Amino acid sequence: MTDTDTAAPDLSSAPLELDVSGMTCAACAGRVERALNKLDGVTASVNYATERAIVGGLPDGEVATAIRQVENAGYGAHLRDGSDDAWSTRATEVRISSLRRRLAVSALLTVPLMDITIVLALVPGWRFPGWEWVCILLALPIVTWAAWPFHRATLRNLRHGAVSMDTLVSLGIAASFGWAVVTLLFEFGTSQTAGYWLGFGATPAGADSIYLDVAAGMTTFQLAGRYFETRSRRKAGDVLGALNALAATHVRVVRDGIEALEPATALRTGDVFVVLPGETMPADGTVRAGTAAVDASMMTGEPVPVPVAPGDPVTGGTISTDGRLEVATTSVGANTQLAQMASLTEQAQARKARVQNLVDQIVAWFVPAVITLAIIVTTVWTLTGAPFAQAFGIGISVLIIACPCALGLATPTALMVGIGRAATLGILIKGHDALEASGTITTVVLDKTGTLTTGRMTVETATPFGILEHELWRLAASIEQGSEHAIARAIQDAARAHVTDLHPLEDFTALPGLGATARIEGTTILVGNADLLREHGIDLTPAASALADAHDHGHTIALVARDGTLIGLLALADTIKPGAADAIKALHAQNLTTVLLTGDSPTAGARVASELGIERVHAGVAPAQKADVVHELQVAGEKIAMVGDGINDAVALATADLGLALVTGTNIALKAADIILVRDDLHVIPDAITISRKTLRTIRTNLGWAFGYNIAAIPIAAAGLLNPLIAAAAMSLSSVLVVYNSLRIQRVRSTR
Repeated sequence: MTDTDTAAPDLSSAPLELDVSGMTCAACAGRVERALNKLDGVTASVNYATERAIVGGLPDGEVATAIRQVENAGYGAHLRDGSDDAWSTRATEVRISSLRRRLAVSALLTVPLMDITIVLALVPGWRFPGWEWVCILLALPIVTWAAWPFHRATLRNLRHGAVSMDTLVSLGIAASFGWAVVTLLFEFGTSQTAGYWLGFGATPAGADSIYLDVAAGMTTFQLAGRYFETRSRRKAGDVLGALNALAATHVRVVRDGIEALEPATALRTGDVFVVLPGETMPADGTVRAGTAAVDASMMTGEPVPVPVAPGDPVTGGTISTDGRLEVATTSVGANTQLAQMASLTEQAQARKARVQNLVDQIVAWFVPAVITLAIIVTTVWTLTGAPFAQAFGIGISVLIIACPCALGLATPTALMVGIGRAATLGILIKGHDALEASGTITTVVLDKTGTLTTGRMTVETATPFGILEHELWRLAASIEQGSEHAIARAIQDAARAHVTDLHPLEDFTALPGLGATARIEGTTILVGNADLLREHGIDLTPAASALADAHDHGHTIALVARDGTLIGLLALADTIKPGAADAIKALHAQNLTTVLLTGDSPTAGARVASELGIERVHAGVAPAQKADVVHELQVAGEKIAMVGDGINDAVALATADLGLALVTGTNIALKAADIILVRDDLHVIPDAITISRKTLRTIRTNLGWAFGYNIAAIPIAAAGLLNPLIAAAAMSLSSVLVVYNSLRIQRVRSTR
């Protein structure tokens, strides 16, 4: 290797997303995927349900090459830049409108055509001169213009040496119509029976066949199935559209003290904007002035508006319900929480589950296998002495019934709906791996601080020694006004209920890990832990009983001394989040074992576990050891879901079979997790498990139905027990059933 080679820059860019149009089945998605993967260094994944392609390894500036590759395969492509969904939305609407028009015309012409053919078959005496031409003229627009989407896709595929579901449909329509025309104009007989026309069984031996009704009925059923399938898939993706729709389009920006209405895209970090009652936050920010109750239900699923005041953060996409707010912008555009939620949801919906790769491989060879099977079945029936009309009808039935469309939709549609529904409940599922892992979880390990508790200390008890409680509060709060420590803030907050005036400080000194000291009115005051007071030789005997009691309850202790004498003890504890106990009960109701993992003392861990009903506790665990605990549980045969929020949880989140991170946590924790919990409510944990399991069950149900349908239907059709019309209706219905079964995931409700 030369030096030049060694120094060659990495030209590959981050994965990009393409909207792909013109795909009609999973085989089409496979074809686009193979076409993109032929490009040097490119790894692509194409999802039929979302009509998206994720393309990795494409050199910078070569987007046009990828689009051209898709177009050469016979499909359309458009780069998704994250700003809007106009192109894909417009393409979907055009397709739905076209299908609706074709379906209407096909249905209107099919009804009289079937009436005429059935009546004239049952009552031959009612036939009139030229009735054959009337039937052909009624069928002609159906099998040409109305069925054109199937023929067009077939021709496009054939030009590229490929076949798809549309090939089966197109062949069935063309063969039925062609045979009907030949029969009517050259060999027509009069022995049709009512059983055939009413759809029971194949054409009886010795009967002549009119397949105009089969061609027309097949077209109508297929158009109906495709129309309702497309509408349903659009509905399945509406959740993502709802997330994007939350973004405000305009903003009231304060410039030089004057409010001006500007496009939201003009907002920059540091700008101050105004939100009036009923208006949407255009970006993330911090409240600078005003108070209001903010409704975040559309983003997080949290139904109760949250009060905000100066200093509180607000999120773009939320709504001020009852107050005027002035907000300083902290994040705009793609950096806002709303944009990141939508982006994560899009990426998750576009990815393919592992099982889908197997399905795609099956679909790739399934269509040519079915065409071959239909030819073999027709030949075998003919060679065994059946009239060609009967053998032909059986071959058509096999051709139609075996379309693998339901198989291709089974997994991606359920994933799309499940991930979208989760987003509306405040749950961001990064991909299919999380869903697949959720089905095997046996144990939920929960971090304590910041996950089950607020991470904010509160004073539980105050015990004075030789002074009034009022004075203890005053001295402690006076010292702590010089500190920003969490314990100091908790003491100051609690003291406000007892005192309003504080002592001025002299010679304040913070003692990291120990406490603080200062002089007040000529006396030396110490506030800190037992080690600090022992260093100064202060006798702790008067507090022995209170210390033991605080230790038993797992409280944190702050001792107060004046001029070398102990004068008080403050016991503090981390506050448990509201609803935490009910959330743990919901996990137990899902037959999950709960484990508390904390770096606090065993007594503190035991106290929290007892209050919440958690079954097992691992306390005194150093940050680096959390992942070891998770690994030990896995070695013991347990499947672990880890819930955390901090940097010290990141390795444990990545080690667990399923990692869930609170959005209030650090970026490192969020990156390590499989599922991000946005809603500030611990019920989001059992909710995430519920919707993940529901989605996984739906995928299995869909695949079971799709495989079972084809396995059962093909032999029935090959045995001559399935009329082509019934086969066409059943095939269309199977795809619609798979989509509608997936849509049932939207009914999942919170466990609250």
